Amino acid sequence: MNHYYLLLLAILFEVCGTTCMKLSEGFSKLIPSVLIFVFYAVSFFFFTLALKGIDVSIAYAIWAGLGTALITVVGIFWFREPASALKLISLVVVIAGVIGLHLSDRAV
Repeated sequence: MNHYYLLLLAILFEVCGTTCMKLSEGFSKLIPSVLIFVFYAVSFFFFTLALKGIDVSIAYAIWAGLGTALITVVGIFWFREPASALKLISLVVVIAGVIGLHLSDRAV
């Protein structure tokens, strides 16, 4: 299996876990509170499998960068957070950085 697919699964489950953090309202809601730990455990499972075929420096940067970008999108569209010009420009910079890291992995 392609290790980048495993990394993508890790990112998606991490975003679900982070979303549940918001939904748990400071651990005051049971189901989202439990799901935080479930989603993060699954995320780390897939991330660990992805590390079999991707350098840890590249994998972690992609995981953190795309996770940050996706949770920003979730915040804007689901939680109605403001989408300022600076936030959107910063989001593009994060994505550009992830693409650059991915390309640098192939250039070696």
